Amino acid sequence: MTKSIVVDHVSKRFTMRYHRTIKQMSIARLRGQEISDSFLAVDDVSFTVDQGESIGLMGLNGSGKSTLLKVINGVMAPDAGQVLTRGRIAGLIATGAGFHPQLTGRDNVYLNAAILGMTEKETKARFDDIVEFADIGRFLDTPVGHYSSGMFARLGFAVAVHTDSDIFLVDEVLAVGDKPFKKKCMEKMKEIKASGRTLFYVSHAAGSVRKMCDRVIVLEKGRKAFDGPADEGIKFLHYDDTEDDVSSEEEQDEELGSDV
Repeated sequence: MTKSIVVDHVSKRFTMRYHRTIKQMSIARLRGQEISDSFLAVDDVSFTVDQGESIGLMGLNGSGKSTLLKVINGVMAPDAGQVLTRGRIAGLIATGAGFHPQLTGRDNVYLNAAILGMTEKETKARFDDIVEFADIGRFLDTPVGHYSSGMFARLGFAVAVHTDSDIFLVDEVLAVGDKPFKKKCMEKMKEIKASGRTLFYVSHAAGSVRKMCDRVIVLEKGRKAFDGPADEGIKFLHYDDTEDDVSSEEEQDEELGSDV
């Protein structure tokens, strides 16, 4: 089986600074106070993903999910270990990522598509489909700095799902969408899964993870705590799953994906 993602003993450390100015730091030093501290957002995590697998990445807020996703995407470099990926990566790892606030939605479609590796010819060929999926109407030709978080998500997700890719990463996109948009996103991700692409899906919603993913990886305080079948992963987290259909799932799913 072809390996799509290899995460090999990956760690990512962040530094928290308690004082902003040199004066504040100097005073703190004189008083014997700490001026900074560091913590491991991702701590020695290893796993492999086969091509075509659908993985749910779960854990409480602050467990390191979004940081790990950004390391896999190449947005962040690990401080230790390595990540190997095969093929083109697309997806939405943060609302508005890759957008320039002073450019219009139309211009940002081309900008975001280029960041994801699409050529101008490819983007032109899919432009109408992207715009139809985003469904932001006349706001397409206004600066995205005026967009709501929901409109950011619509446009960003629309570009991502129309990009030819081997790996599709999704984090927090469903947190800001309305019910019809969430349903449309879920249907599109089902198509991505059926196409044989690798899907890496960060979610707090047990129902959507069970429907979308065959395997779950759980992070606890930056470390891998579980890696196995989706049902067992959900039970490991003690998540109550009362979401029997897409409608009830959308009502209960808060999708707080944008943590550390």
